[in-house]
Amino acid sequence: MNESKPRTPRRSDATRTAILEAARERFAADGYDRATIRAIARDANIDPSMVMRYYGNKEGLFAAAVAIDLELPDPAAVSRDTAGQALVTHFLTMWEKNEVLTALLRVGATNEAGAERMQGIFADQLLPLARRVCPDPEQAPARAALASSQLLGLALTRYVLRFPPAVALSPEEIVAWLAPTVQRYLTAPHPA
Repeated sequence: MNESKPRTPRRSDATRTAILEAARERFAADGYDRATIRAIARDANIDPSMVMRYYGNKEGLFAAAVAIDLELPDPAAVSRDTAGQALVTHFLTMWEKNEVLTALLRVGATNEAGAERMQGIFADQLLPLARRVCPDPEQAPARAALASSQLLGLALTRYVLRFPPAVALSPEEIVAWLAPTVQRYLTAPHPA
């Protein structure tokens, strides 16, 4: 009889868990810019080199430690006719109040682990909504990617690069400009 024994947690699993818990607390308390690898390692009661060993750098650690819930509306509650406006309004509200999203965008653009975190958010949170409103659910991934390009482009120019004209736009202006484009990406007939 080949009974499998319960898996004994590896020491590396416990170390990773301690690092992530310390990182979440430190990023929440100090923000991304002020949190340091040394402080996180001290909080986890380990050497800073262990943080680097498991996560490579601060960006990689941040991407692993931060769980982002976009708090998107229930897909069943979003009307196909107003999906673009609902998404742009929602994302704009999220970006305006959540500096973690801006930090995650910075990290995602420069770090593989951050990019993977953003890809997961896309697949787990945005794609189900796109599948609900798209006329052909098989096209939902491409359509959601196009909508994301608009939303992330706005976030990059407004919150990361801080282009003065993008920063100067009021939320109402952004919704008026961007919502029709996002709506078209999600629900217009396929151009081919």
